[in-house]
Amino acid sequence: MKWLLLLGLVALSECLYKVPLVRKKSLRQNLMENGLLDNFLKTHSINPASKYFPSLAASLDATQPLVNFMDTEYFGTITIGTPAQDFTVIFDTGSSNLWVPSIYCSSPACTNHNRFNPKKSSTYQPTSQTLSVAYGTGSMTGILGYDTVHVAGIADTNQIFGLSQTEPGSFLYYAPFDGILGLAYPSISSSGATPVFDNMWNQGLVPQDLFSVYLSPNDESGSVVIFGGIDSSYYTGTLNWIPLSSETYWQITVDSITMNGQSIACNGGCQAIVDTGTSLLSGPVNAINNIQSLIGATQNANGQMMVSCSSISSLPDIVFTLNGIQFPVPASAYIMQSGQSCASGLQGMNIPTASGELWILGDVFIRQYYAVFDRANNQVGLAPVA
Repeated sequence: MKWLLLLGLVALSECLYKVPLVRKKSLRQNLMENGLLDNFLKTHSINPASKYFPSLAASLDATQPLVNFMDTEYFGTITIGTPAQDFTVIFDTGSSNLWVPSIYCSSPACTNHNRFNPKKSSTYQPTSQTLSVAYGTGSMTGILGYDTVHVAGIADTNQIFGLSQTEPGSFLYYAPFDGILGLAYPSISSSGATPVFDNMWNQGLVPQDLFSVYLSPNDESGSVVIFGGIDSSYYTGTLNWIPLSSETYWQITVDSITMNGQSIACNGGCQAIVDTGTSLLSGPVNAINNIQSLIGATQNANGQMMVSCSSISSLPDIVFTLNGIQFPVPASAYIMQSGQSCASGLQGMNIPTASGELWILGDVFIRQYYAVFDRANNQVGLAPVA
């Protein structure tokens, strides 16, 4: 079992750049354009003190349950088409396209997964556009079409998505999910396809231009993506907001990375992306090798970096300082224990950007922090999980 499941690295050399901030439509504008404003006001403006009743606020957003698969992947079920066809997808903040296998695909990875059949959907609309997406571990090519996608109880109509025709390699063959639903910015969407969350917002289907994520640890249930809302029961203290350095991925600036108060990487600052589609905590090879040495990790015959399970309690936190706030990752998080075997949850990967090499704050990091992805203000909010 490979620990690294990098699912969010689309066209890195072309996409890591600062893009202009686009003023988005307000909720009122979206509702008005879709003929929903009157109903919304009647439904949600009866009680002017409703903001003081969390149960009312909670009813406005939409929660998508996720399955925790061995602490390496988090996926949920969506449907596409009329009548609905079911698919399990990774909810990936490191990419922007929605795609699923289709009947047009004969790759082995498609034959053992659910495949979308456009001929069985009365609401499917074809296009002449093609799609090609490359990830850290796998790729796909296909065509684009439009249909109704049901996510978290929301009927997202006229949603563009990919129907795979090829899925080469073995990774997607063995994957316990069918496809991927990207939650990053439209600027990195292959073929300019509108991402699912953007389409939801444009149709006035969510009350706030943000979504939030809780990833459960230790194979536990309860992981969720909440579209249009924040649930304070998932975290302690207050949310700390980190402005984005690029509206492409959910990319932020890291001030420093330390252990025991000593700098171990990222001298002078570096860049990172908050990526639910990456299992591990990834950084430049030299920096990661240095940390592996500091924690006493050694390589086994399968190429995994292993540590003594008995050392976990004595190993220091890895502390990421973001926007002046410290976010520690304890050894119990960055060491992944399976029975009597303990593997490092760190992975070296050189990903150059215009502002230096990139770190990926994957699931190892996100399991420690409830994460809010705020499109309205181009920022990420983090607070320790409850």
